[in-house]
Amino acid sequence: MTSLARRHSAPIHVINPESTIAAAYNQAGDRYLTYADGDPGKLFAFKGRYGYGDRQIWQLLDQKLHTLFISGAQTVRILDLGCGPGTWLRRVVTRASELGFRRIIARGFDVAEDQVRRARELSAPLGRRRGVELNFEIGDICERYPETDASVDLCVCLYGVLNHLPANDLPPVLSEVRRVTKGDFITTVRAIGSTPTVYVGAIEDASTFHQDNKNDRFEVEFQDGRCFSVRSHLFGAAELRALVLPHLAIKDLFGLDLFHGRFAEDSRWNADDCQPSQKFDSNLDRLEIYYCRNPEFIDHANHLVLVGTPHIKALAPDSRSRLTLAKTSAA
Repeated sequence: MTSLARRHSAPIHVINPESTIAAAYNQAGDRYLTYADGDPGKLFAFKGRYGYGDRQIWQLLDQKLHTLFISGAQTVRILDLGCGPGTWLRRVVTRASELGFRRIIARGFDVAEDQVRRARELSAPLGRRRGVELNFEIGDICERYPETDASVDLCVCLYGVLNHLPANDLPPVLSEVRRVTKGDFITTVRAIGSTPTVYVGAIEDASTFHQDNKNDRFEVEFQDGRCFSVRSHLFGAAELRALVLPHLAIKDLFGLDLFHGRFAEDSRWNADDCQPSQKFDSNLDRLEIYYCRNPEFIDHANHLVLVGTPHIKALAPDSRSRLTLAKTSAA
């Protein structure tokens, strides 16, 4: 990182490469919330460059909640591993409350203290709803979870959390996920052929960055002088499947955002009259669905989505979670 630091005359606060990922996300503060989730007051807007991916993940989570509710369940327990500022857990709890679950028990945890603090602030009104038990805590995904065996209806780990873990930590994490989950586990990871990310902020805010795939390290310097170096492993679909199968049955594995992110307009470059039409977006939707499980394309998606279950019994083809068309307009 020394060569990066020399390019700025202003003081640069460099995070020790051996420090935890928590330091990088703590340092990002509210900038991470804006980058990752947009306006925290508009939970279901799903706009911007990553709107398509967010809409598809939400469609999948909403489907799981609806299926559980119509089965007659009155209580739902949700666990969010690496919850960040809590946006996804707030979405799930809000929807569960709207569906009519009488009791909602939800816990999110993250190693980044500042992100947990923000999650608590934003979730305070939701946590006061009748029947809602919503908690955000500082915690490490590699430690044993307080949830009892087979108690979690929906366990999620979204957007890059697993990319930061050392390879030897993944099997015990997946084993712990299996222990506490009785419903579905849904995770997303960055794929080996994905477009670049700097994880904690918008890529245009970075002055330089580098992903070292040989050593699984990522380093970045932002224009405001922040620098950090963290573990970053990009997954292939076959690798992810092999890691998960000893612990969970895989109901579905597909690539998310093969085309939409690559065709997204950039206000720094594209003219205002270059906005994609609804027909254009609909055609991209069809391409996404057609190619998202194609072996030649899946590793070039921005994210891999895996849906797993602790139940090892054979899964019928029609029981798989399937990516379907979502509306291209904001929800």
